[in-house]
Amino acid sequence: MRVLVRGVFLWISFFMAAACSSSDSEEAVVMPAPQVPSAPTPSNAYLALGDSYTIGQGVAEKERWPVYLANALEQGGIKVGEPRIIARTGWTTADLLYAVKSANLTKNYGLISLMIGVNNQFQGRSLEEFRGQFRELLTISKELAQRNARNVLVLTIPDWGATPFATGSDRAKISEQIQKFNEVIKTEAQAAGSTVIDVYDLSLLVKDAPNLLAPDGLHYSGLMHQRWAERAYPEARKILQD
Repeated sequence: MRVLVRGVFLWISFFMAAACSSSDSEEAVVMPAPQVPSAPTPSNAYLALGDSYTIGQGVAEKERWPVYLANALEQGGIKVGEPRIIARTGWTTADLLYAVKSANLTKNYGLISLMIGVNNQFQGRSLEEFRGQFRELLTISKELAQRNARNVLVLTIPDWGATPFATGSDRAKISEQIQKFNEVIKTEAQAAGSTVIDVYDLSLLVKDAPNLLAPDGLHYSGLMHQRWAERAYPEARKILQD
């Protein structure tokens, strides 16, 4: 979320990070140590679109979840290279649309990830506005992903209402709204033929695991980024192997 002001100037926007909780029973993917991936195999290039969750607000560049994902794919024999990331803290769907349209991108990406929407919710933007802009982002992503919607991986948005930053706010209302945005994300992505990776439940782990949070109490630590990458890895691998 863009610059936030609560009494005193707060620059925190939204999103980022943390959680490889051992309490999560699903099978874990062992992620490699962060490093810069090597050059991609032709047509395997990876483009990551989003906001502060994707750009990694509060974490080192090598701990961004798209970088974790690229490294995991490389360890598995699929070279996607260093991800191109178009994302910024505070961006809404409108901001991301403008940035993507202005970037003069090629249409040869083998994998595109899209994770956007929490700032729409935070700013009180309507669901219908979000739906229309999200659909447009899906259409553009498909074109950039070799005109194949199956090459587009869509992530749901975390629940910032579970973070310490939401203290004093109506947490139940925030959670309800986030879930409505996530329903739009799931419905539109599936209708477009893209795969959805649901990470909402992981964001609730911060209630009992503060190490999953960045120091600002709003974004997430590198552990959560790693967890998002773990969850996205099987589908990303499937996309690039088909």
